[in-house]
Amino acid sequence: MRVLRLLIGLLAVSAFAGDAALDALLKGVETRYNSAKTLQVLFHEDYTPPGRAKRTESGTLVLRKPGKMRWDYDQPKGKLFISDGKFLWLYTPEDNRAEKMKLKESDDMRAPLAFLLGKLDFSKEFRNLQAKPEGPDMRITAEPSSDNLPYSAVEFLVAPDHHIKVVKVTGFDHSILAFRLDTEMVDPPLNAKLFQFQVPKGAQLVEAGQ
Repeated sequence: MRVLRLLIGLLAVSAFAGDAALDALLKGVETRYNSAKTLQVLFHEDYTPPGRAKRTESGTLVLRKPGKMRWDYDQPKGKLFISDGKFLWLYTPEDNRAEKMKLKESDDMRAPLAFLLGKLDFSKEFRNLQAKPEGPDMRITAEPSSDNLPYSAVEFLVAPDHHIKVVKVTGFDHSILAFRLDTEMVDPPLNAKLFQFQVPKGAQLVEAGQ
C-alpha cells in the first residue's frame, strides 16, 4: 500500500490574518462540512509517482461521520477501498487480493478526505499560506505546520458556495496525488452496510504487520 499515505488533517487550512474575504471563505467551508453527517461525490484521481507515468482512476466516494468511507471505482472497474472507522480495506480485482490494516496505523493518502466529515480547525495545521483567485474560485496553497507528515505541500480549490472542487498533495518524494471532486451531495441517505467489507470468495487476504 505504498501509494496510500494517511495525511491526517490534510486540508485544515489557516485564514490569512487581515484578509476578511478569505477568512469568510474558509469559515464557510468549515460550516459546510462540519455540519454534514454524510457525503457523496464523484472523484477523478491522478497519481504521478516520481519518474513514472501518471495513473488515472475514477469512481464514487461516500463518507459518513466519523471516519467511514467507501471508494467504488469504475476505473479500474471493481477496485474497492473502504474504511469502517476501525480498519482500512483495499480490494484489487485484477489479482483478487484484499489488504487490511488498522486505520490509526495507515499512511493512506486518501483517508484524510474523511476530513470532509470531520472537525475542521483551519487555524492550526498549515504555514506559509498563499491564496489567489482562479476565475470565481479560490486556490489555496500551503505547507504542513508539522515536519513529521509525509508531504511537502497541499493545495485545494474552493468554489464560491464553499464546496471543495480539487485537492492536490505533493509528497516529499515528489509524487503528486490530485483529486477532482464533482456532483457533491451533502447528507444523502446511506446504508450502513456500504461501510462493511466482505472478503470476496477466493480472494487472498493480507493483513498489515503479518
